[in-house]
Amino acid sequence: MLFHTPKLPAEIRISHLNARVNEQRKKIAQTTAGKFELLQLAQQLSKETRLRKKNNQKVYVLDFKGDTAASAVENLREEITLILATAKAGRDRVVVRLESPGGMVHSYGLAAAQLVRLRDAGFNLTICVDKVAASGGYMMACIANEIVSAPFAVLGSIGVVAQIPNFNRLLKEKNIDFELYTAGQYKRTVTMFGENTEEGKAKFEQELQQTHELFKHFVEKYRPQLNVELVATGEHWYGKDALELSLVDQLQTSDEYLLSLLTQHDVYMIDTRRKPTFGEKLGLQAAQMADGLIPAVMNKVMETLTQANSNLIQIRDPKL
Repeated sequence: MLFHTPKLPAEIRISHLNARVNEQRKKIAQTTAGKFELLQLAQQLSKETRLRKKNNQKVYVLDFKGDTAASAVENLREEITLILATAKAGRDRVVVRLESPGGMVHSYGLAAAQLVRLRDAGFNLTICVDKVAASGGYMMACIANEIVSAPFAVLGSIGVVAQIPNFNRLLKEKNIDFELYTAGQYKRTVTMFGENTEEGKAKFEQELQQTHELFKHFVEKYRPQLNVELVATGEHWYGKDALELSLVDQLQTSDEYLLSLLTQHDVYMIDTRRKPTFGEKLGLQAAQMADGLIPAVMNKVMETLTQANSNLIQIRDPKL
């Protein structure tokens, strides 16, 4: 009998970026500045606080680091639900720091659909790309009202790829039969072990083309200023070239962009972490104990070896 381990609830942490940065500004000033400069800083911080209060606009920052299966969507959906339930559309803004080379179509389709929830609710959405947003990653990025890219970030790759090894000839050489039973003409088009027919390969290629068309229409819907036919070749571009092609709207790192928001907006970082299981906690405690014991044991071993070496020297050289 198999037992399913229930997934533990995620823990969502929210931190005020303004408070964190201002605390660091104070610490540096207390170390390097004089009394007059400290007074000026205090006045500046007070002025920024009044400005943010008057502006009354919050910015929520999410992080999405995508793998092939877009597994980070599990956290993303909970964070977006939290924003939709608490933030005010039309006033508050959302920034997503996105990093992804793409992956499975259905997985990134779901991740993109989560961002669409924000657009449909009326939130202004900015997506920052510091490293890469390609293929499924760009499918997510194109939903933003504004895409901010680092100068050497990789963007684009609006295309679809599939590669499947085929071992049919190897099986024939080893006199191994492979039998596949299906119901429905195109239930299986190409396989890894069977002999692929021209009809099956043609159907598979047709499905890839269909997926590519859906991808292009999706990008065109959310970035009408983009010449989709020009960029939907599967190629990718670096930030500067991507800007010229309208794949992005601005060249700037996410750090610069967020820093520019701090004086007039309250910026909140949202981070979701899965709570460790009881077994993981025990493992962590054991690792910490080992980290403490190993140096002590090694020190004792070295002391013993040093003492033994000293005795050996005295035996070999009685003059010492």
